[in-house]
Formats: sequence, structure tokens, C-alpha cells
Amino acid sequence: MSSLSTPRTPPAAPWRKPFLEHVNSMDSPEFVFASLHPAPKDSPTDFLPRARFCIFRGMWAELPENKHNNAPMNERVYESELPTFTTDVRMNKTFEAFASSAGKANDRKYVQGSGGGGPCEAVWWVKESKMQWRIKGEVFLVGPDIEGDGEESSGVRTVKSEIGGRMRVVKEEGKEAWSWSKEMTAHFGNCSPGMRGSWKNPPPGQPVNESYDEGLKLGSKVEDLDDPIARKNFRVVVIKPEIVESIDLSDPETGRRQVYTFDDKSGEWSHQECWP
Repeated sequence: MSSLSTPRTPPAAPWRKPFLEHVNSMDSPEFVFASLHPAPKDSPTDFLPRARFCIFRGMWAELPENKHNNAPMNERVYESELPTFTTDVRMNKTFEAFASSAGKANDRKYVQGSGGGGPCEAVWWVKESKMQWRIKGEVFLVGPDIEGDGEESSGVRTVKSEIGGRMRVVKEEGKEAWSWSKEMTAHFGNCSPGMRGSWKNPPPGQPVNESYDEGLKLGSKVEDLDDPIARKNFRVVVIKPEIVESIDLSDPETGRRQVYTFDDKSGEWSHQECWP
């Protein structure tokens, strides 16, 4: 059962339709995801940029249909403009989402559950149409504690508030049965057995001559949606956009940059056309 509470229903973003049309035209919807990593002690700056390629997995609450996905699915009762991808809790980007947030968690033991909120940037280059899309905002992690018995953690409450506030009801019937944990499992099921097995790899970035859990190994394939090791490490990452830019580079003589900015007070997007 969802504990989602949305004080207002945000209108559809004006950039949503063209963004999805362009990204869905890509052979593989890869994008560059950048976050901030705490700088070493005595560094002249507090954070350093980190970037990596990720795969767009659809908007939150709108997981694309996949005939190979046998996970239980939520009814399509919400839609959003919240891009998602998946990651391993042991990866640096998970730590960075917490460490660069207002809470500034500086120990990895504090980033095992849902939460985050650090600044991020995501960039797609759609070569088929020569369009660049850039999304600036905050990043949140959905973890295995997102629903459960007992009192919710501050991280869970933050995720449900920040992400839930951007979810739009499109079907009233079935809304009360919508589940955060079911949505997370559906994302896990949407990955191939080989991708699911990557969450049972040895610790990412650890030197190969150091010891680790014998249950971890490269090249695993996971069929079980409830595999305890893979699910422990699996996370869904949700980007909450604040500024979205599209740049049309298809014609040097007519190129334009479209800039969309979200107003948190009104819940609406403003738009400005700029030079590329």
C-alpha cells in the first residue's frame, strides 16, 4: 500500500513530449550522468565532478512494457517527468547522492537506504535528430526500505515527499494500491538476468587481491526476482529536474536553445528561447 501524498497535481511539463520522442528514437538511450564527489582533505574545493554513462529506464511510475519482465507491476495510475536508471549501492554515485545533499552524509554506512538529494546533471546526445538534452536537478535513491513495517526513516520520507510531489495522477481507480516496493521490483525484473547478476559482482573498485564475500563473482545470471544478494545491492535512481535545456543543432542557421525552469512554489514550468 502506498503512503504517497501529493498536495497538488503538477501539470505536465512542456518539454516532456519532445524529450521522450527524441530519447525513444535512440538505438540505446545512453546518457552522461554527473554528480559531486567529496574532495580529498586539504583540497582547495569541497567537491569534485564525477561523470559516467548510464541507461535511461523511463520516467518514474511509467516503466516501459517488457514481455520478458515477469515481475508484478503497478497499474499505470501515475505519470511523471522524473528520469530513472538503476545502479549498485556500492557504486560511488550512490554515496555522492547523499554526501553532496543537505544532510552531507560522509560515511558510506549512512547511504544504505533510500534518500539522497544531491545535485546532479544528465546529458543526452540524440544523434538521430542532432538534439542535445540537459537536465539539471537533484538525485534520489529508492532502496529496499522504501516500504515496510515500523517507522519510516528520514531518507524514505524525503524520497516520498520529493518524488511523490512530482507524480501526477492519471487514473484515480487503483491509486491506493500503488506500491513503491512493487515499482522497485518491477525495475529489477525489467533488467536482463545478466544485468541482475551484476549486482552480485565483487565490490566495485576494490583491488582484486583483497578478500571479499565468496558469494560474489563476475558473470552471474539471476532469474530469481528475490535473490537476496542482488536485491540488497540494487537501487533505482530517480532524477528530479529543476532546469531542462534542449539544443537543436540540426541546422547551424536556425539553431535554438530551449530552457525550461521549474517553479517549486507554483509547481509550473517557465520557458525561454535562447541562442544555442
